[in-house]
Amino acid sequence: MATLRTRFAPSPNGALHLGHAWAAIVAHDRARAGGGEFLLRIEDIDGARSREALVPEILADLAWLGLAWDGPVVRQSARLDSYAAAAGRLRAMGLLYPCRCTRAEIAAAAKAMGPDGPLYPGTCRGRDVDPAGAAWRLDMAAALALAGPLTWFDELAGAQAARPDLFGDVVLVRRDAPASYHLAATLDDATDGITVVTRGADLFAASHVHRLLQALLGLPVPVWHHHGLLVEAGGRKLAKRRGSPSLGDRRRAGEDGPALAMSLRTGRLPTGIALAARLDCPA
Repeated sequence: MATLRTRFAPSPNGALHLGHAWAAIVAHDRARAGGGEFLLRIEDIDGARSREALVPEILADLAWLGLAWDGPVVRQSARLDSYAAAAGRLRAMGLLYPCRCTRAEIAAAAKAMGPDGPLYPGTCRGRDVDPAGAAWRLDMAAALALAGPLTWFDELAGAQAARPDLFGDVVLVRRDAPASYHLAATLDDATDGITVVTRGADLFAASHVHRLLQALLGLPVPVWHHHGLLVEAGGRKLAKRRGSPSLGDRRRAGEDGPALAMSLRTGRLPTGIALAARLDCPA
């Protein structure tokens, strides 16, 4: 049997906060409980938003919490060729098409909402669109016809019938990045031999798309574990953009990192923070 392997994959576009600490602890503890390996991957392909200066901070925060990872730190920026190759394969299969629609145009034309926002109405599908500087979308209907019915398994939610159609013609290659989250995360997890994908329940629906990509590209299929989220008063999840207190600030203030980690594990959460139950999962 393959070695049990999990990963924590932060993006260096803001300081880590308690929500990241919880995600890292879940991945770390899931690996250690099964005698497996815990990997660290830096998702640093988000253009100007990725800040190299934050990477040492991420490493220091995890070490401060008492979390140790196995093997070298992996960088997405070292894997651009793999993303391009996978996109090329999907193009050769006739499953990708270029799209130049803006978010405003999509919002104005959309007739339904998907997990990521307004559902793309297929404006550029079948049209002669200049691919230079365009995003590349997956022709969902063609992809589903090729892959057929698919299932996947979540350790908390059980067996799932894959519903990537909920996303419509999802973007796999962004205009401003070498790959979307969907494509990069799916390829990286396969390359790293991840057997249990732990992540927040807010990403549950994304796994429908990832399962489809695994089928199309002949990739191994892991088990998923979508854990609950730490939330603020009022139920909003912690977020960098709203200035949630950073782990670095706590570390520099002299707080005990391992003690904080143990408090999170045992449900003794800081004032104003709660662990939300697993989010509702799409059928």
